[in-house]
Amino acid sequence: MPANQKSAQREVRTRFAPSPTGDLHVGNIRTALFDWAYARHTGGKLIFRIEDTDRERVTDEYIQRAIETLQWLGLNWDEGPEVGGPYGPYLQSQRLDIYNEWAQKFLQNGDAYNCYCSTEELEARREKQRELNQAPGYDGKCRSLSADEISRYQTEGRKPVIRMRMPDGETHFTDLIRGEVTFDHKFVPDFVLMRADGSPLYTLAVAVDDVLMKVTHVLRGEDLLSSTPRQIRVYQAMGVAAEDFPFFAHLPFVMGQDNAKLSKRNGEVSIAWYREQGFLPEAICNYLALLGWSPGDDRENITMEELVQLFTVERVNSSPARFDMKKLEAINGDKIRALTIDDFLTRALPFLLKDGVIQGSDAEIAVVKSALPIIQERIARMNEVTAMLKFLFVEKVTFDAESSSKIGEEPSQHVIKRALEVLQPLGEWKHNLIEAELRKALLDEMGLKPRVAFGPVRIAVTGSHISPPLFESMELLGKERSIARLTAAIR
Repeated sequence: MPANQKSAQREVRTRFAPSPTGDLHVGNIRTALFDWAYARHTGGKLIFRIEDTDRERVTDEYIQRAIETLQWLGLNWDEGPEVGGPYGPYLQSQRLDIYNEWAQKFLQNGDAYNCYCSTEELEARREKQRELNQAPGYDGKCRSLSADEISRYQTEGRKPVIRMRMPDGETHFTDLIRGEVTFDHKFVPDFVLMRADGSPLYTLAVAVDDVLMKVTHVLRGEDLLSSTPRQIRVYQAMGVAAEDFPFFAHLPFVMGQDNAKLSKRNGEVSIAWYREQGFLPEAICNYLALLGWSPGDDRENITMEELVQLFTVERVNSSPARFDMKKLEAINGDKIRALTIDDFLTRALPFLLKDGVIQGSDAEIAVVKSALPIIQERIARMNEVTAMLKFLFVEKVTFDAESSSKIGEEPSQHVIKRALEVLQPLGEWKHNLIEAELRKALLDEMGLKPRVAFGPVRIAVTGSHISPPLFESMELLGKERSIARLTAAIR
């Protein structure tokens, strides 16, 4: 029976199982998003499992940040931390007895054996393999030790690791993205299940957990493809029938603009960074959904509801996807423009408070709300709100060196003086009236181009050559403060 037909017969149970040694990154979240979307599309369950057997690197702080990141993105889970479930605990550090029990069963059944080889001996033999142009890997030296050899190693005080026996032959499985995959066991040597100190390795823990938690579909990065034959070997040793193995779907790599796998060197940063930079969670999910998956048309604006409706593994491409910051910013800008003013305000306030632009009074919030409509079309990130609106909440604007030099030039001084002459008599301080007076005086009478005419006025009033629409900004600032700033800009 084809894999997709067998897949449809089971209740889908996907899992997102990170090892948080820091903040979650783009690759982690793309995997979590696809797991979530597939579970929701099929009416299945998403399991969130923390692979934290390396307690030196995976800290409680990183675990909590991973939980908060998924919650912020709206990727809820059905079983796992803070939710519970029938197959817990969901932190691997709390399941060590389970892994040890299975490792001992494998020893008893002959599927695994104690290996006493030292690190130095293993490296020496690998070096020999390289010299002979042989595939490097464990050579099976401890597969069939005599009682005397075992006794001698124990007398020497050697602590063994537990290795799984890989039988001769091949491992075949159907990857839901890549099709039929075959691994020759000549290139998959016997592998370690448990270290000498009794701690489990990834291959043991992940396979045991997937079986005991009844995972049916493993969507994960392509970098873990080579781990699959080892995990299948553990399933076999556990007595799981082949038709009950989880289905695998290995997601394509995410590449940087330099066509290398996305990393810190070429732009990979944590989701926390994107949050601090003012990217909306729905924009991040929208963009990451398009990295390796397509809804079947050319659309780039996808809501979470549409993603759930449309997501299938069959539409995931096996080719690498390229991360494009400009496209992410464009999608983020679209999402910002789609916000209601009340929602925009709720999301903008944390940035203004954090940057000290406002203290949070009702009067300040009212000013912010009135200003948001004039900047909503002009920003691509929420953290730009601070630079756009700061001029409204300072007594005096300050200029950087470039802006100070610009408005100090004689032509700019003439523009500012003329602006003052026509604005001071203005009775009603409305943006359309301000615009009409300045256009008449500076464009029609002085014959200036808009950039030359309005640039000095913008800098004088807001402190920057980048600001919200000038005339609306002056209306918000008020006549008294606008005139005072223009006056102060005259040398």
